[in-house]
Amino acid sequence: MPYSRIARTISESCTLKLNARVAELRRQKVPIIHLGSGEPKGKAPQQAIDESQELFFSREIRYTPASGTVELKDAIIEYTREHYQQEIERKNVIACAGAKQALMTALEALVNPEDEVAFPAPYWVSYPEMAKLCGATPVPIHAADGSFFPSLKDVEECLSPRCKVLVINNPNNPCGAVYDESFIAGVVRLCEARGIVLIMDDIYHRLVFDHREPLSIYRHAHDLKHLVVVNAVSKTYAMTGFRTGWAVADPELIEVMARIQGHQTSGPSHLLQKAAMGAIHGDQSCVEDLRCKLEKNRDVMLRELQAIEGIKPTAPGGTFYCFVDFSRYHPNSTAFSEFLLNKALVVTVPGVEFGMEGYLRLSTCGDEADLIEGLRRLRWALDPHGPTTLDLVDRQLVRDWEQPTDVY
Repeated sequence: MPYSRIARTISESCTLKLNARVAELRRQKVPIIHLGSGEPKGKAPQQAIDESQELFFSREIRYTPASGTVELKDAIIEYTREHYQQEIERKNVIACAGAKQALMTALEALVNPEDEVAFPAPYWVSYPEMAKLCGATPVPIHAADGSFFPSLKDVEECLSPRCKVLVINNPNNPCGAVYDESFIAGVVRLCEARGIVLIMDDIYHRLVFDHREPLSIYRHAHDLKHLVVVNAVSKTYAMTGFRTGWAVADPELIEVMARIQGHQTSGPSHLLQKAAMGAIHGDQSCVEDLRCKLEKNRDVMLRELQAIEGIKPTAPGGTFYCFVDFSRYHPNSTAFSEFLLNKALVVTVPGVEFGMEGYLRLSTCGDEADLIEGLRRLRWALDPHGPTTLDLVDRQLVRDWEQPTDVY
């Protein structure tokens, strides 16, 4: 069958593929440790369940407007006021089936084929593919010093006249980098001066560590003409399966996005919008509880990683990931990730999927015991002088290699 040019350029989501593989291995009772997960442990807030349950039992679950219900928009207005100190109106808001749809719909509204969409590296795996789905060219921005923090000069040098959108994920998936306020302010000024739309992917906005305060992008923007802020209940409220997110932007852009979304998926689920509204209106202690747990898990992972010879992890300032350079042990992150899965039964995500070869993304959103066990297995797999076997609860792992490069 002759598929479209766009279809032929799109790669499968590596993280979703890994999740499916983990689920299958667990069905087979394989004692996998999942250090590749992108969803926090924990239950949805009770008020989210209560709000959706009331609608569920009414059996009156109907279509909603393409841009979302008035009730959820009002909740998002309150959320933006409380967590960004910014006043917005309903016309500034669109609700979507997750932050991913909000990002995709914004790009579809803003870019033409042959335009460019730029983003700092390392980057979330979907950014390049989203750009390609619009027929646009993805442009990763690498820091000249090799760090996770590009300078404003690095950004400016990558923004050609064809660039229509710059996407900033702060804190950053996969490395947990929190860009400082002066950098963000400079990016806003640069985008406004060049007529580039800045999309702030704020999905991890409140999951920051070391006494940092979440950054409000609005304090640096003159207006919403060149700014789109995307968020969701997925990470902050541990509601990944509820698939409800939103975008805040200029009313004209919101209207265009709503037209596009109306033809793609109609409006978001009535039931799940109710749940999201309940989470936003409900007791917020669950967010701080999650943030504290993630910060503690971050510290545990850093401690365990530092016990591995030659590994110097960069401490994430937020999110629930560590992005670690393992190139000393294997230059090919895909092969190395496969080695750890097959030999140590530990799931990781190859760094090449995020635009930086030699790295692995390790997740801290599991239980502390799983983090420690996963790093124990990883450390054993990398130590050529360690024991030839490693005992698990129901099986024994056996070393039949000297170095990971011997296997792949």
